[in-house]
Amino acid sequence: MVLSLDIRSHSEIGLVRKNNQDSGYVSPTMLVVADGMGGAAAGDLASTVAVRQVARADSHRHGEEMLEVLAGAVSSANDELADLVTWDHSLEGMGTTFCGVMFDGAQLGLVHIGDSRGYLYRDGNLKRMTHDHSWVQSLVDEGRITESEAAVHPHRSLLLKVLNGQPQHTPDTRLVDVHEGDRLLFCSDGLCGFVPDHVISEILGQESLDDAMALLITEAHAAGGSDNITIVLADVVAQDDALDAVEPKIIGAAGFTAVPEHEVTAPIPVVPDAAPGEARGSARRAGETPLLFDSEAEESIRYAPIDPEHGHARRTWLLSILGVLVVAAVAFFGVHTYLGDQYYVGDDDGTVAIYQGIPDRLVWVQLSRVTETTDISTSDLPIYYRTKVESTISVDSVDSARATVAELRLGAQRCKALRASPSPSASASPGAPATSAGASTATPSAGSSPGASSRTPSAGASPSGNTLPKVSEDDCS
Repeated sequence: MVLSLDIRSHSEIGLVRKNNQDSGYVSPTMLVVADGMGGAAAGDLASTVAVRQVARADSHRHGEEMLEVLAGAVSSANDELADLVTWDHSLEGMGTTFCGVMFDGAQLGLVHIGDSRGYLYRDGNLKRMTHDHSWVQSLVDEGRITESEAAVHPHRSLLLKVLNGQPQHTPDTRLVDVHEGDRLLFCSDGLCGFVPDHVISEILGQESLDDAMALLITEAHAAGGSDNITIVLADVVAQDDALDAVEPKIIGAAGFTAVPEHEVTAPIPVVPDAAPGEARGSARRAGETPLLFDSEAEESIRYAPIDPEHGHARRTWLLSILGVLVVAAVAFFGVHTYLGDQYYVGDDDGTVAIYQGIPDRLVWVQLSRVTETTDISTSDLPIYYRTKVESTISVDSVDSARATVAELRLGAQRCKALRASPSPSASASPGAPATSAGASTATPSAGSSPGASSRTPSAGASPSGNTLPKVSEDDCS
Protein backbone atom coordinates (compact mmCIF):
# COMPACT_ATOMS: atom_id res chain seq x y z
CA MET A 1 0.00 0.00 0.00
CA VAL A 2 1.38 3.41 -0.98
CA LEU A 3 1.11 6.06 1.74
CA SER A 4 1.68 9.80 2.05
CA LEU A 5 2.89 12.19 4.76
CA ASP A 6 0.88 15.06 6.25
CA ILE A 7 3.65 17.30 7.64
CA ARG A 8 4.02 20.17 10.15
CA SER A 9 7.37 21.81 11.00
CA HIS A 10 8.62 24.45 13.41
CA SER A 11 12.03 25.92 14.35
CA GLU A 12 12.77 28.77 16.79
CA ILE A 13 15.48 30.34 18.94
CA GLY A 14 13.82 29.40 22.22
CA LEU A 15 13.60 31.67 25.25
CA VAL A 16 17.30 32.03 26.10
CA ARG A 17 19.66 31.68 23.13
CA LYS A 18 20.70 34.64 20.98
CA ASN A 19 20.33 32.89 17.64
CA ASN A 20 18.95 29.72 16.12
CA GLN A 21 21.58 27.12 15.24
CA ASP A 22 19.04 24.40 14.42
CA SER A 23 18.04 23.66 10.84
CA GLY A 24 15.42 21.45 9.25
CA TYR A 25 14.06 20.29 5.92
CA VAL A 26 10.71 18.77 5.02
CA SER A 27 9.24 17.45 1.78
CA PRO A 28 6.84 14.67 0.80
CA THR A 29 9.86 12.34 0.60
CA MET A 30 12.24 13.65 3.28
CA LEU A 31 12.12 14.81 6.92
CA VAL A 32 15.27 16.21 8.57
CA VAL A 33 16.38 17.91 11.81
CA ALA A 34 19.96 19.13 12.40
CA ASP A 35 21.11 20.74 15.64
CA GLY A 36 24.24 22.85 15.13
CA MET A 37 26.74 23.48 17.89
CA GLY A 38 29.95 25.39 18.41
CA GLY A 39 28.86 28.90 19.39
CA ALA A 40 31.08 31.46 17.70
CA ALA A 41 32.57 28.58 15.74
CA ALA A 42 29.42 28.47 13.62
CA GLY A 43 26.94 25.84 14.72
CA ASP A 44 24.34 27.47 12.46
CA LEU A 45 26.71 27.08 9.51
CA ALA A 46 27.25 23.39 10.32
CA SER A 47 23.53 22.59 10.44
CA THR A 48 23.01 24.64 7.27
CA VAL A 49 25.66 22.61 5.42
CA ALA A 50 24.00 19.36 6.51
CA VAL A 51 20.49 20.43 5.49
CA ARG A 52 21.59 21.92 2.15
CA GLN A 53 23.50 18.77 1.21
CA VAL A 54 20.63 16.38 1.95
CA ALA A 55 18.08 18.68 0.32
CA ARG A 56 20.05 18.37 -2.93
CA ALA A 57 19.72 14.60 -2.65
CA ASP A 58 15.96 14.63 -2.07
CA SER A 59 14.24 12.43 -4.66
CA HIS A 60 12.05 9.36 -5.01
CA ARG A 61 14.08 6.33 -3.87
CA HIS A 62 13.10 2.93 -2.55
CA GLY A 63 14.29 0.55 0.17
CA GLU A 64 18.03 0.27 0.70
CA GLU A 65 18.62 2.88 -1.99
CA MET A 66 17.16 5.49 0.41
CA LEU A 67 19.86 4.66 2.94
CA GLU A 68 22.60 4.85 0.32
CA VAL A 69 21.47 8.22 -0.98
CA LEU A 70 20.79 9.84 2.39
CA ALA A 71 23.92 8.46 4.09
CA GLY A 72 25.93 9.57 1.06
CA ALA A 73 24.55 13.08 1.36
CA VAL A 74 25.39 13.15 5.08
CA SER A 75 28.92 12.01 4.25
CA SER A 76 29.15 14.83 1.71
CA ALA A 77 28.06 17.29 4.39
CA ASN A 78 30.78 15.99 6.70
CA ASP A 79 33.37 16.41 3.92
CA GLU A 80 32.22 19.98 3.34
CA LEU A 81 32.57 20.77 7.04
CA ALA A 82 36.16 19.50 6.87
CA ASP A 83 36.78 21.73 3.81
CA LEU A 84 35.36 24.76 5.61
CA VAL A 85 37.59 24.22 8.64
CA THR A 86 40.63 23.82 6.37
CA TRP A 87 39.66 27.01 4.55
CA ASP A 88 39.00 28.97 7.77
CA HIS A 89 40.56 27.62 10.98
CA SER A 90 38.33 29.86 13.10
CA LEU A 91 35.49 27.47 12.24
CA GLU A 92 37.22 24.55 13.96
CA GLY A 93 34.95 23.19 16.66
CA MET A 94 31.67 23.54 14.78
CA GLY A 95 29.49 20.50 14.34
CA THR A 96 25.93 19.33 13.98
CA THR A 97 23.67 16.44 14.81
CA PHE A 98 21.60 14.89 12.04
CA CYS A 99 18.35 12.97 12.28
CA GLY A 100 16.48 12.41 9.05
CA VAL A 101 14.56 9.99 6.86
CA MET A 102 13.68 9.44 3.25
CA PHE A 103 10.17 8.07 2.58
CA ASP A 104 9.14 5.80 -0.27
CA GLY A 105 5.45 5.41 0.55
CA ALA A 106 5.93 2.31 2.71
CA GLN A 107 9.24 2.61 4.56
CA LEU A 108 11.51 5.18 6.15
CA GLY A 109 15.23 5.17 5.36
CA LEU A 110 16.62 6.53 8.65
CA VAL A 111 20.07 8.12 9.08
CA HIS A 112 21.05 9.42 12.51
CA ILE A 113 24.06 10.81 14.39
CA GLY A 114 24.10 12.81 17.63
CA ASP A 115 21.28 13.34 20.14
CA SER A 116 18.47 14.71 17.99
CA ARG A 117 15.73 12.08 18.01
CA GLY A 118 13.23 10.31 15.82
CA TYR A 119 10.06 8.88 17.42
CA LEU A 120 7.33 6.58 16.11
CA TYR A 121 3.90 6.88 17.77
CA ARG A 122 1.68 3.91 16.94
CA ASP A 123 -1.53 2.69 18.59
CA GLY A 124 -0.97 4.84 21.67
CA ASN A 125 2.64 3.71 22.19
CA LEU A 126 5.72 5.89 21.72
CA LYS A 127 8.96 4.30 20.54
CA ARG A 128 12.33 5.85 19.82
CA MET A 129 13.64 5.02 16.37
CA THR A 130 17.07 6.46 17.25
CA HIS A 131 19.69 5.87 19.93
CA ASP A 132 21.44 8.93 21.36
CA HIS A 133 25.17 9.18 20.70
CA SER A 134 25.75 10.92 24.03
CA TRP A 135 27.91 10.22 27.06
CA VAL A 136 24.96 9.89 29.45
CA GLN A 137 23.29 7.42 27.07
CA SER A 138 26.44 5.30 27.22
CA LEU A 139 26.17 5.37 31.03
CA VAL A 140 22.54 4.23 30.76
CA ASP A 141 23.56 1.45 28.34
CA GLU A 142 26.19 0.27 30.84
CA GLY A 143 23.65 0.27 33.66
CA ARG A 144 25.52 2.94 35.63
CA ILE A 145 22.64 5.44 35.70
CA THR A 146 18.91 5.27 34.99
CA GLU A 147 16.97 7.07 32.26
CA SER A 148 15.55 9.45 34.86
CA GLU A 149 19.04 10.25 36.15
CA ALA A 150 20.25 10.79 32.59
CA ALA A 151 17.50 13.37 32.04
CA VAL A 152 18.97 15.64 34.75
CA HIS A 153 22.64 14.72 34.42
CA PRO A 154 24.85 17.86 34.28
CA HIS A 155 26.71 16.47 31.23
CA ARG A 156 23.70 15.18 29.33
CA SER A 157 24.58 17.34 26.29
CA LEU A 158 28.08 15.92 25.81
CA LEU A 159 28.07 14.07 22.49
CA LEU A 160 30.24 11.13 21.45
CA LYS A 161 29.39 11.23 17.71
CA VAL A 162 28.51 14.21 15.55
CA LEU A 163 29.13 15.62 12.08
CA ASN A 164 32.21 17.79 12.50
CA GLY A 165 34.46 16.93 9.57
CA GLN A 166 36.03 13.91 11.26
CA PRO A 167 35.78 10.72 9.15
CA GLN A 168 35.48 8.34 12.11
CA HIS A 169 32.06 9.71 13.05
CA THR A 170 29.68 7.61 10.98
CA PRO A 171 25.88 7.70 11.36
CA ASP A 172 23.49 4.88 12.22
CA THR A 173 21.20 3.70 9.41
CA ARG A 174 18.10 1.51 9.33
CA LEU A 175 14.87 0.89 7.45
CA VAL A 176 11.60 1.35 9.35
CA ASP A 177 8.23 0.06 8.14
CA VAL A 178 5.33 2.48 8.62
CA HIS A 179 1.57 1.94 8.70
CA GLU A 180 -1.36 4.21 8.02
CA GLY A 181 -2.21 5.98 11.27
CA ASP A 182 1.40 6.21 12.49
CA ARG A 183 2.62 9.59 13.73
CA LEU A 184 6.28 10.57 13.31
CA LEU A 185 8.25 13.07 15.38
CA PHE A 186 11.76 14.36 14.68
CA CYS A 187 13.20 16.96 17.05
CA SER A 188 16.32 18.61 18.41
CA ASP A 189 17.14 18.30 22.11
CA GLY A 190 15.47 21.66 22.70
CA LEU A 191 12.35 19.49 22.98
CA CYS A 192 13.40 15.94 23.93
CA GLY A 193 16.20 17.16 26.21
CA PHE A 194 13.71 18.96 28.46
CA VAL A 195 10.33 17.31 27.97
CA PRO A 196 10.15 13.65 29.11
CA ASP A 197 9.00 10.92 26.77
CA HIS A 198 5.80 10.19 28.67
CA VAL A 199 4.68 13.81 28.22
CA ILE A 200 5.60 13.71 24.53
CA SER A 201 3.62 10.48 24.17
CA GLU A 202 0.55 12.00 25.78
CA ILE A 203 0.71 15.03 23.46
CA LEU A 204 1.17 12.91 20.34
CA GLY A 205 -2.11 11.24 21.23
CA GLN A 206 -3.92 14.44 20.28
CA GLU A 207 -6.17 13.97 17.27
CA SER A 208 -5.09 17.20 15.58
CA LEU A 209 -1.56 17.46 14.24
CA ASP A 210 -1.66 21.24 14.72
CA ASP A 211 -2.76 20.88 18.34
CA ALA A 212 0.05 18.39 18.98
CA MET A 213 2.61 20.80 17.54
CA ALA A 214 1.31 23.70 19.65
CA LEU A 215 1.39 21.63 22.84
CA LEU A 216 4.93 20.36 22.20
CA ILE A 217 6.16 23.95 21.77
CA THR A 218 4.31 25.01 24.94
CA GLU A 219 5.90 22.19 26.96
CA ALA A 220 9.39 23.06 25.67
CA HIS A 221 8.85 26.68 26.76
CA ALA A 222 7.46 25.59 30.13
CA ALA A 223 10.62 23.53 30.70
CA GLY A 224 12.68 26.70 30.32
CA GLY A 225 13.14 27.00 26.57
CA SER A 226 16.89 27.26 27.14
CA ASP A 227 17.85 25.75 23.78
CA ASN A 228 16.75 26.14 20.18
CA ILE A 229 13.58 24.15 19.47
CA THR A 230 13.06 22.36 16.16
CA ILE A 231 10.16 19.97 15.63
CA VAL A 232 8.98 18.04 12.58
CA LEU A 233 5.67 16.18 12.85
CA ALA A 234 4.12 13.95 10.21
CA ASP A 235 1.07 11.71 10.06
CA VAL A 236 1.24 8.66 7.81
CA VAL A 237 -1.98 8.73 5.79
CA ALA A 238 -3.46 7.08 2.72
CA GLN A 239 -1.88 8.19 -0.53
CA ASP A 240 -2.90 11.76 -1.36
CA ASP A 241 -1.84 13.57 -4.55
CA ALA A 242 -2.16 16.98 -2.90
CA LEU A 243 0.17 16.01 -0.04
CA ASP A 244 2.65 14.45 -2.45
CA ALA A 245 2.79 17.75 -4.37
CA VAL A 246 3.60 19.96 -1.35
CA GLU A 247 6.68 22.11 -1.94
CA PRO A 248 9.84 21.31 0.06
CA LYS A 249 10.61 23.67 2.94
CA ILE A 250 13.80 24.65 4.74
CA ILE A 251 13.41 25.84 8.35
CA GLY A 252 15.71 27.30 10.98
CA ALA A 253 19.25 28.55 10.34
CA ALA A 254 19.52 26.97 6.91
CA GLY A 255 16.75 29.28 5.72
CA PHE A 256 18.89 32.39 6.13
CA THR A 257 22.54 31.33 6.57
CA ALA A 258 24.77 31.37 3.49
CA VAL A 259 27.62 28.89 3.15
CA PRO A 260 30.83 30.86 2.37
CA GLU A 261 32.64 30.19 -0.88
CA HIS A 262 35.56 27.90 -0.08
CA GLU A 263 38.05 25.55 -1.66
CA VAL A 264 36.93 21.96 -1.95
CA THR A 265 39.71 19.65 -0.79
CA ALA A 266 37.66 16.53 -0.16
CA PRO A 267 35.73 14.80 -2.95
CA ILE A 268 32.01 15.19 -2.49
CA PRO A 269 30.01 12.25 -3.87
CA VAL A 270 27.45 13.15 -6.50
CA VAL A 271 23.96 11.80 -5.86
CA PRO A 272 22.81 9.68 -8.83
CA ASP A 273 20.57 11.52 -11.25
CA ALA A 274 16.91 11.25 -10.34
CA ALA A 275 14.12 10.73 -12.80
CA PRO A 276 12.77 13.86 -14.50
CA GLY A 277 10.78 16.01 -12.11
CA GLU A 278 12.05 14.21 -9.03
CA ALA A 279 14.96 16.46 -7.99
CA ARG A 280 13.85 18.95 -5.42
CA GLY A 281 15.01 22.33 -4.25
CA SER A 282 18.34 22.77 -6.03
CA ALA A 283 16.97 24.90 -8.87
CA ARG A 284 15.14 27.17 -6.46
CA ARG A 285 18.22 27.61 -4.31
CA ALA A 286 20.32 28.60 -7.28
CA GLY A 287 18.56 31.97 -7.39
CA GLU A 288 18.89 32.73 -3.68
CA THR A 289 20.60 35.93 -2.61
CA PRO A 290 23.66 35.13 -0.48
CA LEU A 291 23.42 36.32 3.11
CA LEU A 292 26.34 37.14 5.38
CA PHE A 293 27.05 34.58 8.04
CA ASP A 294 26.50 35.88 11.56
CA SER A 295 29.76 34.83 13.25
CA GLU A 296 29.04 36.72 16.50
CA ALA A 297 26.39 34.32 17.71
CA GLU A 298 27.35 32.56 20.93
CA GLU A 299 26.26 29.28 22.44
CA SER A 300 27.17 27.21 25.45
CA ILE A 301 29.71 24.91 23.83
CA ARG A 302 28.57 21.30 23.83
CA TYR A 303 30.89 19.13 21.82
CA ALA A 304 34.66 19.18 22.30
CA PRO A 305 34.86 22.96 21.74
CA ILE A 306 38.13 24.39 20.46
CA ASP A 307 39.32 27.94 20.89
CA PRO A 308 39.75 29.23 17.29
CA GLU A 309 42.82 31.25 18.31
CA HIS A 310 44.61 28.12 19.40
CA GLY A 311 43.78 25.63 16.67
CA HIS A 312 47.39 25.16 15.55
CA ALA A 313 48.69 25.20 19.13
CA ARG A 314 46.24 22.40 19.90
CA ARG A 315 47.74 20.22 17.16
CA THR A 316 51.26 20.82 18.52
CA TRP A 317 50.04 20.01 22.01
CA LEU A 318 48.41 16.79 20.83
CA LEU A 319 51.63 15.72 19.08
CA SER A 320 53.59 16.40 22.27
CA ILE A 321 51.14 14.35 24.31
CA LEU A 322 51.37 11.55 21.75
CA GLY A 323 55.17 11.54 22.08
CA VAL A 324 54.94 11.33 25.87
CA LEU A 325 52.45 8.45 25.59
CA VAL A 326 54.78 6.55 23.25
CA VAL A 327 57.70 6.96 25.69
CA ALA A 328 55.45 5.90 28.57
CA ALA A 329 54.31 2.84 26.64
CA VAL A 330 57.90 1.79 25.95
CA ALA A 331 58.82 2.29 29.62
CA PHE A 332 55.75 0.35 30.73
CA PHE A 333 56.65 -2.54 28.43
CA GLY A 334 60.20 -2.63 29.82
CA VAL A 335 59.01 -2.59 33.44
CA HIS A 336 56.38 -5.23 32.69
CA THR A 337 59.03 -7.49 31.11
CA TYR A 338 61.37 -7.00 34.09
CA LEU A 339 58.68 -7.81 36.65
CA GLY A 340 57.73 -10.91 34.68
CA ASP A 341 61.23 -12.35 35.31
CA GLN A 342 61.28 -11.70 39.08
CA TYR A 343 60.08 -14.21 41.69
CA TYR A 344 60.00 -14.52 45.46
CA VAL A 345 58.47 -16.68 48.18
CA GLY A 346 56.28 -14.93 50.72
CA ASP A 347 53.25 -15.06 52.94
CA ASP A 348 49.78 -15.05 51.38
CA ASP A 349 47.19 -14.66 54.14
CA GLY A 350 48.84 -17.22 56.42
CA THR A 351 50.13 -19.65 53.80
CA VAL A 352 53.33 -19.91 51.79
CA ALA A 353 53.03 -18.73 48.17
CA ILE A 354 55.20 -18.05 45.12
CA TYR A 355 54.97 -14.47 43.80
CA GLN A 356 55.89 -13.07 40.39
CA GLY A 357 57.27 -9.53 40.51
CA ILE A 358 58.84 -7.65 43.38
CA PRO A 359 57.46 -7.15 46.90
CA ASP A 360 56.79 -3.46 46.48
CA ARG A 361 54.02 -1.01 45.52
CA LEU A 362 54.06 1.93 43.12
CA VAL A 363 51.57 4.48 44.46
CA TRP A 364 48.42 2.27 44.43
CA VAL A 365 49.72 -0.39 42.04
CA GLN A 366 51.03 -3.66 43.56
CA LEU A 367 54.14 -4.74 41.63
CA SER A 368 53.65 -8.47 42.20
CA ARG A 369 51.00 -11.16 42.06
CA VAL A 370 50.59 -14.65 43.48
CA THR A 371 51.47 -17.11 40.73
CA GLU A 372 51.41 -20.39 42.78
CA THR A 373 49.75 -21.16 46.10
CA THR A 374 50.54 -23.94 48.62
CA ASP A 375 48.87 -25.60 51.59
CA ILE A 376 51.85 -24.83 53.85
CA SER A 377 50.75 -22.78 56.85
CA THR A 378 53.37 -20.24 57.93
CA SER A 379 52.49 -21.04 61.56
CA ASP A 380 53.82 -24.59 61.00
CA LEU A 381 57.26 -23.38 59.89
CA PRO A 382 60.35 -23.27 62.09
CA ILE A 383 60.71 -19.79 63.64
CA TYR A 384 63.69 -18.87 61.46
CA TYR A 385 61.96 -19.95 58.24
CA ARG A 386 58.72 -18.25 59.24
CA THR A 387 60.58 -14.97 59.71
CA LYS A 388 62.26 -15.34 56.34
CA VAL A 389 58.95 -16.02 54.57
CA GLU A 390 57.25 -13.06 56.22
CA SER A 391 60.06 -10.76 55.07
CA THR A 392 60.06 -12.54 51.62
CA ILE A 393 62.72 -14.81 50.13
CA SER A 394 64.11 -13.63 46.78
CA VAL A 395 64.90 -16.36 44.23
CA ASP A 396 66.35 -16.44 40.71
CA SER A 397 63.54 -18.25 38.94
CA VAL A 398 60.26 -20.00 39.42
CA ASP A 399 62.14 -23.32 39.65
CA SER A 400 64.24 -21.95 42.51
CA ALA A 401 61.06 -20.75 44.18
CA ARG A 402 59.57 -24.26 43.94
CA ALA A 403 62.75 -25.78 45.43
CA THR A 404 62.54 -23.31 48.32
CA VAL A 405 58.90 -24.21 48.86
CA ALA A 406 59.86 -27.91 48.96
CA GLU A 407 62.40 -27.19 51.73
CA LEU A 408 59.87 -25.13 53.64
CA ARG A 409 57.39 -28.00 53.38
CA LEU A 410 59.92 -30.42 54.94
CA GLY A 411 60.58 -27.95 57.74
CA ALA A 412 56.87 -27.55 58.41
CA GLN A 413 56.37 -31.34 58.42
CA ARG A 414 59.29 -31.74 60.84
CA CYS A 415 57.84 -29.16 63.23
CA LYS A 416 54.40 -30.76 63.06
CA ALA A 417 55.95 -34.16 63.89
CA LEU A 418 57.90 -32.75 66.83
CA ARG A 419 54.82 -31.04 68.23
CA ALA A 420 52.82 -34.27 67.92
CA SER A 421 55.47 -36.49 69.67
CA PRO A 422 55.00 -37.33 73.44
CA SER A 423 57.02 -35.43 76.06
CA PRO A 424 59.94 -37.27 77.82
CA SER A 425 58.92 -39.64 80.67
CA ALA A 426 59.63 -38.67 84.26
CA SER A 427 61.62 -41.96 84.90
CA ALA A 428 64.35 -41.16 82.45
CA SER A 429 67.88 -41.40 83.77
CA PRO A 430 69.06 -37.98 85.10
CA GLY A 431 72.39 -38.42 83.40
CA ALA A 432 70.90 -39.09 79.99
CA PRO A 433 68.49 -36.33 78.89
CA ALA A 434 65.71 -37.68 76.79
CA THR A 435 65.28 -36.38 73.25
CA SER A 436 62.59 -36.60 70.66
CA ALA A 437 63.44 -38.65 67.63
CA GLY A 438 65.95 -36.77 65.60
CA ALA A 439 66.08 -33.77 68.00
CA SER A 440 69.46 -32.33 68.90
CA THR A 441 70.56 -32.30 72.55
CA ALA A 442 70.84 -29.22 74.69
CA THR A 443 74.56 -29.86 75.15
CA PRO A 444 76.86 -29.89 72.10
CA SER A 445 78.39 -33.26 71.27
CA ALA A 446 82.08 -33.76 71.44
CA GLY A 447 82.43 -33.15 67.76
CA SER A 448 80.36 -30.03 67.82
CA SER A 449 81.70 -26.59 67.52
CA PRO A 450 81.66 -24.74 70.86
CA GLY A 451 79.57 -21.96 69.40
CA ALA A 452 76.86 -24.17 67.92
CA SER A 453 73.35 -23.61 69.18
CA SER A 454 70.37 -25.89 68.98
CA ARG A 455 67.89 -22.92 68.53
CA THR A 456 69.16 -21.53 65.20
CA PRO A 457 69.78 -23.53 62.00
CA SER A 458 73.34 -23.54 60.77
CA ALA A 459 74.56 -20.66 58.66
CA GLY A 460 74.41 -22.66 55.44
CA ALA A 461 70.87 -23.83 56.06
CA SER A 462 68.64 -21.15 54.55
CA PRO A 463 65.23 -21.92 53.05
CA SER A 464 66.66 -21.44 49.56
CA GLY A 465 69.49 -23.93 50.15
CA ASN A 466 69.63 -27.51 48.95
CA THR A 467 69.50 -29.29 52.35
CA LEU A 468 67.32 -28.92 55.39
CA PRO A 469 69.12 -28.64 58.76
CA LYS A 470 68.03 -30.55 61.78
CA VAL A 471 65.08 -28.93 63.51
CA SER A 472 64.74 -28.99 67.29
CA GLU A 473 61.66 -28.56 69.43
CA ASP A 474 62.84 -25.07 70.36
CA ASP A 475 62.98 -24.14 66.65
CA CYS A 476 59.30 -25.02 66.35
CA SER A 477 58.04 -23.24 69.47
